[in-house]
Amino acid sequence: MGGNAGGHAERVAEGDWTAIGAEVDANGCALTPPLLTGEECAEIAGLYDDAGRFRSTIDMERYRFGAGQYRYFAEPFPGPVAALREALYPRLLPIARDWAGRLGRPAPWPETLGEWLGMCHAAGQRKPTPILLRYGKDDWNALHRDLYGDLVFPLQVVIGLDEPGADYTGGEFLMVEQRARAQSRGTATLLPRGRGLVFTTRDRPVRTQRGWSASPVRHGVSVVRSGRRRTLGLVFHDAA
Repeated sequence: MGGNAGGHAERVAEGDWTAIGAEVDANGCALTPPLLTGEECAEIAGLYDDAGRFRSTIDMERYRFGAGQYRYFAEPFPGPVAALREALYPRLLPIARDWAGRLGRPAPWPETLGEWLGMCHAAGQRKPTPILLRYGKDDWNALHRDLYGDLVFPLQVVIGLDEPGADYTGGEFLMVEQRARAQSRGTATLLPRGRGLVFTTRDRPVRTQRGWSASPVRHGVSVVRSGRRRTLGLVFHDAA
């Protein structure tokens, strides 16, 4: 599959990243403007049965991750996948660095995705992590975090490839945040077709009486009640 890399970068640039950053700061997640056209969504979703495009397949029920299946893309990636990953990284980088500063952590992420992935590879994290996920009726995804190694980028993006309410029901994207000395907080989001959801990979800074603390966050997918739900996951660190 080809792709207009400039077009995808322009779509990313059309987002109000100040507002997106503020919402991610407040809630741990935020929707982007449309990143893929309907045709591109169908083309990417349609790659699922082309096994040669992928480096591995995970059956969630087998590993007690839930029910459903996902596949990790092999390189080279489809054009839109590579272009969006490249264009989104610098938009997320200021948020990542700001969070690291608040939490008193190192901010090892360089200016470009290529440099960062080079650091991952030098540390032994060489397996590509863009994911194509497929859920049918009664499928779901357990709460988890996509860490894959010692080097972690603190934000990632999932893009809806089907239209909620039309192609499937249920299947909300779930986030659960564990708050210090308080009950956990949950968030449920329906992913519009073609739009992305920026969300927290591992934890995020939350102000407490003692300053900033890291609130652990896990994500998953609620039970799909009917139809078929497919998404594209963009993780910005590679796997060991």
